[in-house]
Amino acid sequence: MSQPESISLATALAAKLAENLSDVVLCPGSRNSPLSLALLARTDIRVHVRIDERSAAFLALGMARVQHRAVGVVMTSGTAVANCLPAMVEAAHSHTPLAIISADRPERLIGTGASQTIQQQGIFGSFAESTQLNDISDLGLVDEAFRANAQVHLNVAFDNPLVGSELPVTGQEVTRVAAAGHFIDHGELELDLSLDTLVIAGDEAWQVPGLEDVPTIAEPTAPAPYHPVHALTAGVFAHEQISANDYVVNTKPKQLVVVGHPTLHREVLALMADPEIELTLLSRTAQFTDPAGNATRRGSSVKVTGAPSKQWIKICQGAAELGAGAVREILEVTDYGFTGLHVAAAVTDTLGIGDTLLLGSSNPVRDASLLGMPFDGVDTYAPRGVAGIDGTVSQAVGVALATQALHPTELRAPRTVALIGDVTFLHDINGLQIGPAERRPENLTIVVANDDGGGIFESLEIGAPGLRRDFDRVFGTPHEADLAALCDGYGVDHREVGTLRELIDALLDTTEAPAGFQVIEAKTIRGTRRALHQALEDKIGL
Repeated sequence: MSQPESISLATALAAKLAENLSDVVLCPGSRNSPLSLALLARTDIRVHVRIDERSAAFLALGMARVQHRAVGVVMTSGTAVANCLPAMVEAAHSHTPLAIISADRPERLIGTGASQTIQQQGIFGSFAESTQLNDISDLGLVDEAFRANAQVHLNVAFDNPLVGSELPVTGQEVTRVAAAGHFIDHGELELDLSLDTLVIAGDEAWQVPGLEDVPTIAEPTAPAPYHPVHALTAGVFAHEQISANDYVVNTKPKQLVVVGHPTLHREVLALMADPEIELTLLSRTAQFTDPAGNATRRGSSVKVTGAPSKQWIKICQGAAELGAGAVREILEVTDYGFTGLHVAAAVTDTLGIGDTLLLGSSNPVRDASLLGMPFDGVDTYAPRGVAGIDGTVSQAVGVALATQALHPTELRAPRTVALIGDVTFLHDINGLQIGPAERRPENLTIVVANDDGGGIFESLEIGAPGLRRDFDRVFGTPHEADLAALCDGYGVDHREVGTLRELIDALLDTTEAPAGFQVIEAKTIRGTRRALHQALEDKIGL
C-alpha cells in the first residue's frame, strides 16, 4: 500500500538527518507526526522524547556541547517552534551546533488564520538561517545547510494526509558524515614573549601553540594552564607597581592575549580595557571579545619569539598563591555561615579525573573560578554564550546523556556533576521530566545551592545598603519552594544537606557508586555574600 506524500517526504528527510545527526529530540505534535514516525523507524539514530519544546532544545544543546556536532529537535508548528529561540540564541553565541527541524503547514495556509499557523521561515532571525523544504526535490538543501552552518533551521511543510494506515518501513542504515568544521582562521600574529605577557582564556578557548608557558587567567571552561593566575588578583595587574616584602615590583603587563570569550570577572574585563596595555585577540569564530574596543590585533594563532622572564613568572605565581590562599582563608571563617562558595568548594574538592562538570551561570561558575577551576582531566561546560540561566537543568541532562553515550562498554557511566543555583533550578524545572521509556542519566548529580533567591545580586551594585528598600522582593526574590516535593513529583531522587561536611559526604558517596539521577539540595544563606566578597578583596589588598 502506498504512503501519502507527507510520509514519503518524512522518510527521505529522516535518512538525510541520519547522515548528519546521531541524536534527535522529538516533541509530541500532529503536524510533525510524519517525521516522528520516520525517525522512530530508523536504527541508526538515537531518539529522545520530551514534552516541552524549550526544554527539548536545551537538552539537545547540552548533548551537542559534548558531541561537537548538531543534535536535532523536532516539533510541531506554531509557538512550539518559537519555544526553541532561547536555546538557538545560546547556541549561536556559544558557537555550539544545533538543528531545529520544525514542521509547518503548507505555504498556501500562511496568513489565512489557519489554526496553529504562523510565519516560521526566518523565525530565528540572525541566529539561524531558515531552509524551507516543501517536497522531496528540496532535500538537497539539507546537506548544504549542515555544511554551511553550525546552527541549522529546517522548516518542513507537511500537507494532509499526514499519515497512512501503516507505519513507515524501517530505513536502511546510512553512513554518517563527519561533523562539519566551522572554525575561522583569522591568520597568524607575531608575539614577543620577552615582554611581560598575560593570557586571558575564556569560554571557547583552546590550547594555543606557543602560549603554553605564559601565565594565564583561565575561566573554568578553558583548558587548564601550566602557569595559572588567580582571577581574584586581576586587579593587581592593573597597577604599574606594588610593594611586596619591602620590594617594589612591576606588575602591569605590557601585553594581554585574549583567547576565546571571557565574561566572568569585572576586574579582568577592566584589565582588557586598559589603554596602556597592548591587547591581542585570538578567536576561531567570527566573534572577538573586546567590549572596550581596545584591541590592536586580531588573529587565530601566534608565532612567538622570546620567553617570559623568570621575574615575571615569579610575580604571577605570587599572585596565584595570594588569590588561592585568600579564598581558602575566607572559607574557614565561620561568621559567613554555609554559603554558595562553600558549596562550590565541596563540589570542586571532590572532583576526580574523568568527571564531567556543568556550571550554572550567575554565582556557581564564578565561585568555581575562585576555587581554582579549570582542572586537568575534568571536562567542564557552562552556558557562557549569552550567560543566561535558561535551560540549565536540561543541558545538564543532555551533557550526562551524551557523556555516557561516549562510553557504552564501561561498567559504570562516567560521573557528571552539575552545580547550579535555586533560581536556575526552578527556571528549568521541566528539565527533570523524563518519560519512563526514555534514556535516563545513569550517573548525574545536580547540586543546587539553595539560598532562597537571587544570591548574585547581594554582591552587585543593587545590593548596596542604601538601595535595599525593595531589594528582597524584586532582586532577592525569595520563593520558599519545596525542592524535595518537586523532585518527588518528577521521580528524581532528592537529598538535603545543611553543612559543608554533609555535602562533602554526599558527594563522596557518588564517587563510590553511580548516583543514578539525583538532586542534592544544599541549604545555604545569601545575606553574608556581600561581606564575604568584601573580605576577599581586603585579603588581596585592593
